Amino acid sequence: MKNSILQDLINAMKCMPGVGPKSAQRIAYHLLQRDRDGARKMAYTLNEAIEKIGHCVSCRTFSETEKCFICLDETRNNQQLCLVETPANVMSIESTGSFKGKYFVLMGYLSPIDGVGPDELGFDLLEQHFKTQQVRELIFAFSSNIETEATVFYISEMAKKYAIKITRLAQGVPIGGDIEYLDGHTLAHAINQRSNA
Repeated sequence: MKNSILQDLINAMKCMPGVGPKSAQRIAYHLLQRDRDGARKMAYTLNEAIEKIGHCVSCRTFSETEKCFICLDETRNNQQLCLVETPANVMSIESTGSFKGKYFVLMGYLSPIDGVGPDELGFDLLEQHFKTQQVRELIFAFSSNIETEATVFYISEMAKKYAIKITRLAQGVPIGGDIEYLDGHTLAHAINQRSNA
């Protein structure tokens, strides 16, 4: 039997992180009962974002243009390359105003069991940065967890061939903490006090 449109809406809401069946139902009912104009705007904006936002060809973050505004900024320091997991991490670090280098977004971590290898994480493009851009320091700005260690090791081995200094975020990033949810002061301190990997 075919789902009703309302049930389809509730099911669609469940695709968001942290939204279970009850929350999805509450959101769907709220939009239909109290904010149909907001729902229309959200639907339009979401569709526009899906159609128009892609990935920067240089750093892989989200961008509406071929290259993002950070990669196009000639005042940024090309010698510092900050590796992050997601575009949300770029936004978090940028909000501190403490980092003036460039970024590279992996979109995940190495996980052979999940089928995520070097190709999925753009390691070939990353190595091109090592070869063609004057990268002198590679900064690992990853959340602290077991899954990141294999990724750090693999990339560190790649970077050593190019005599690149390797650092990691310093104190302020707790074990199991997610960069996206750190306050700006803590994150700024971690960037400024980074240490060798």
